[in-house]
Formats: sequence, C-alpha cells, structure tokens
Amino acid sequence: MGPARLIDGKAFSASVVERVGVAAANLRASRDVTPGLAVVIVGEDPASRLYVRNKGLRAQEAGFTSFTHALPAETDQATLDALIQSLNADPAVHGILVQLPLPAHLNTMAVLAAINPDKDVDGFHIVNAGRLAVGLPGLVPCTPLGCLMLLKAELGSLSGAEAVIVGRSNIVGKPMAQLLLGADCTVTVAHSRTRDLPEVCRRADILVAAVGRPEMIRGAWIRPGATVIDVGINRVPHPDPALAAEDKTRVVGDVAFDEAVQVAGAITPVPGGVGPMTIACLLANTYTAACRQSGIEPEVI
Repeated sequence: MGPARLIDGKAFSASVVERVGVAAANLRASRDVTPGLAVVIVGEDPASRLYVRNKGLRAQEAGFTSFTHALPAETDQATLDALIQSLNADPAVHGILVQLPLPAHLNTMAVLAAINPDKDVDGFHIVNAGRLAVGLPGLVPCTPLGCLMLLKAELGSLSGAEAVIVGRSNIVGKPMAQLLLGADCTVTVAHSRTRDLPEVCRRADILVAAVGRPEMIRGAWIRPGATVIDVGINRVPHPDPALAAEDKTRVVGDVAFDEAVQVAGAITPVPGGVGPMTIACLLANTYTAACRQSGIEPEVI
C-alpha cells in the first residue's frame, strides 16, 4: 500500500468559510440580519490573543460583525458575569465565545453555564451537550464538527463504519462519539484505562486521536486503509539537537505521522488538518445561531 491520501483541512476550511460568507450575505439581503460574534478574553496570554485576533479577522472576512472584549487578568467573577449577561441580552450578538483557559481565580464552568445556550457557539453548554446527545438541533463543539465534515467529504456515507475515538474529553471525545453515532457508525470510545489499546485501534475504519499525547498512536496500531483524524496539537523539542538547544520546537499530532502515513488510507496532517476547521466551524455555528434566533432555517453549509 502506498502513502495515505492527505486530508487538506486548510483548503477545506477555506471553502467552508466561503460558503458561510455566501449564506451570511443571503441572510443579510433577505432579512437584514448580520451575524454577530462576540469573543471575550481575560488576561494577556500571547497565544490566546493571537487566536482571538484570527477569529475576529475570519469573522470579518465572512461578512460578520465582530466584537472583542479584552479584560485584564485580575477581572473578578462578577464583572465577567455582568459582561456575559449584557452579551446575552444584545440582539446584535448571535454568538458568544469565551477564550479558554481563564485565569485560575475564575470559575470556568460557571462562566460557560452563564452563556445563553442559543448563543453558545463553542457548544460547551450542558444544554447543547444534552441536545446533541438526544439528537435535537443545537450548537455542536467546533473541533468535532470539523472532524465530521472532513470525514464526510473524504468518505461520503459513514453508515456502518467502525469508529474508534481515543480520548473522552467533553470538548472533543464525547461530542465526536455522539456525532459519529448520529452518522450511523459503530462507535468505541477508548481512553487511558482501555485494555490493549493498540488492538482496539486496529478495529477502526475511522480512527480519531484526541488524547493530547505527542505521537502516541503508532503506525502498527492502524488498520491498513483506515481513515485517521489527528486532533492533537503538541509542541515537542526540535529533532535537530542544535535547534533543540536553542529551545526551538516543532508541532506534532497525537499520531506518529511518518509511520501512520504508510498504513492509513487517508490521514489529516498536523499542522494543516483539523486545526483550520475549528475557526471555520465557529463561523458556521455563528451563522446557524443567527438564523435560529431570527426564526429562519439555516442553509446547509
């Protein structure tokens, strides 16, 4: 078997953003509604600041109104809660995203619970988790939604496929399982206590790695021809000792890519695979939220 097909998340995400932009323009023309995304960031973490800036730029590219609320690191719970309540009540804001992690003195779960579930474009509110679990329309976490879109674009129907998800987080693993169940897959969620993890992985037609451990999933764990979705983004020392001595790093996934690419049928690279889909799906969720809050059925993105 030759090297696996690379699933180009960067190109696919650009097409998603373009389709969202067209749908948003139709919404604006037909109902005079412009999707509005509010991003809240607390503190000065440089990586978070850059990510928030990118979200704002992509939102504007799609024709959205973008609101950024940057609060100092010492912001107290009451101040943050008051901001969330004002955004909940603002009709120009259809989506609210609180950039995580928050400073340690703030209660993250309480902040996420304070967001109106209909504006929770991250899909983390327990109401949206419940809607996903029982199959009701809701807002789905962006990363697993992006993974599902990539899988459907690569494979078409997923019905009957054996899917294994390695990782059981509320952000990726659990919602990914619900989405794949909804697509009629047979789903196994594996985790740190799973017995004989390599053997479980080898059952998979679809293998989703979301454990946050660099290159944990080895090539020998993958069924020949399987489709591999690598959600991991891990910084590790550069393989060149001279560059590593200068604290240079490289980004790798949760899958040992050089091994896996020789066995899999298709695989997402890191970077350039799942990562770009997260912001694209954030915009899709904001468009969907704007439609539903306006009593309109959203276009299929």
